[in-house]
Amino acid sequence: MAEGVIRLHGSDSVVVALKDQAAGAQPEGLAVPLPGPVPRGHKIAVRAIAKGEQVVRYGQIIGQATEDIPAGAHVHSHNLGMGPHSSDYAIGSECRPLPPLEPRTFQGYHRPDGTVGTRNYLGILTSVNCSGSVARFIAEAAEKDPVLAAANIDGIVPIVHQTGCGMSGTNEGYQTLMRTLKGYARNPNFGGILLVGLGCEVMQVPDLVGQGRLRPDGNFRYMTIQGEGGTRATIERALTVLREMAEVAGHVTRQPAPVSKLMIGLQCGGSDGYSGITANPALGHASDLLVRMGGTTILSETPEIYGAEHLLTRRAVSREVGETLLERIRWWEDYTARNEGEMDNNPSPGNKRGGLTTILEKSLGAVAKGGTAPLAGVYKFAEPITTHGFTYMDSPGYDPCSVTGQIASGATMIVFTTGRGSVSGYKPSPCIKLATNSEMYARMKEDMDINCGDILDGVSIETKGEEILEKIIAVASGQQTLSEELGFGGAEFVPWQIGAVM
Repeated sequence: MAEGVIRLHGSDSVVVALKDQAAGAQPEGLAVPLPGPVPRGHKIAVRAIAKGEQVVRYGQIIGQATEDIPAGAHVHSHNLGMGPHSSDYAIGSECRPLPPLEPRTFQGYHRPDGTVGTRNYLGILTSVNCSGSVARFIAEAAEKDPVLAAANIDGIVPIVHQTGCGMSGTNEGYQTLMRTLKGYARNPNFGGILLVGLGCEVMQVPDLVGQGRLRPDGNFRYMTIQGEGGTRATIERALTVLREMAEVAGHVTRQPAPVSKLMIGLQCGGSDGYSGITANPALGHASDLLVRMGGTTILSETPEIYGAEHLLTRRAVSREVGETLLERIRWWEDYTARNEGEMDNNPSPGNKRGGLTTILEKSLGAVAKGGTAPLAGVYKFAEPITTHGFTYMDSPGYDPCSVTGQIASGATMIVFTTGRGSVSGYKPSPCIKLATNSEMYARMKEDMDINCGDILDGVSIETKGEEILEKIIAVASGQQTLSEELGFGGAEFVPWQIGAVM
């Protein structure tokens, strides 16, 4: 780090501006004055880069120069584009187990199947969009019910979505939705689930219920609006059922549990040029600490690891794990091609304003959330995660959809890094927000739980990772996150819709 800029690797052909740089400025380490202004978080060429030459950041290729770039010039979308990236997957070549740490504990809700929740909600799960309004009516009535208001639970969560019918009943999209709904029903942050359908939808309630016991504790009920006799009758019946379920859920209290029972979804959204420097590597260190205590972390967003997948395959614990990740990459290449998309449809406009240029650059920063632990398993969207350690779950890069899959896979908490200032919450799993830069943290302090921008002021990645770990344990034990205090979580259930809507 020099005054005003940072160089992340000795082989990098760019540095990153730590503050707005004016034309004519000459930050330490640059041989010439800047020919034009460069915003903070953006890249500056440390030497002349010829057209067609690979541009390097993090010691990795982030694209190719689309024109000659003079030393000191601003490097961004006007002169940097996609180029070939590493395909040397070297599966398992850098898989090095991390030394174990003394286990820690948190105060959680123990479930009959051995899982431990960080919250104790009742959920009203819907099979189809057509029952969504009634689910919300039930939740609104429950808030006014004196019996339920006095129950020893964290609240009642209506889980509504935009699908469940107008779809094939046999294809990949159907199976993905089935996994998602079943996964939410089984998430240990729910002390009970009421499933509400319409009755005539493609995603039939009997099919969901009939594919195995949805909850090991038996605190599960289901009904259809058509079967109950309409809206009002369904609401009245649901309130009776919820009172019974709240009585069961309320008897479960927080008890000590090892950190190995935690399953944490790792997320980023609204990223900027600092994400891969501050919050993401700090979260990666926290992930490593959790893994060393036997915990489980989940990296996702396949379009946003594209171009950096070789950093994960090299850490795979087996060839099967590495090949499974590569199969998902190939699936995405085919998926985007047949839908007339492209894998380089990222970064978003906000990402670009924050300094990111190509998906290769964004992916290299995003992968940092996964730390250095071996890659223990790769799973499909919403597939139950059964492996302890650092894992990967396939998902879109769209944050609410990706988190939905992680919670369905078993995540009992989400830790979310943001540079531009994403705001969201994901009931039933609390979400900790990490700010990548101090300016945004100060501007949106009511939404950001931890500031990682002070890493640029000298706080170490390790120290910040330990701070994040302590926050994770405190939130797991009942401390509310800022997104919980603000009431987020009612609109962020977004199942991944794959296939035709008919």
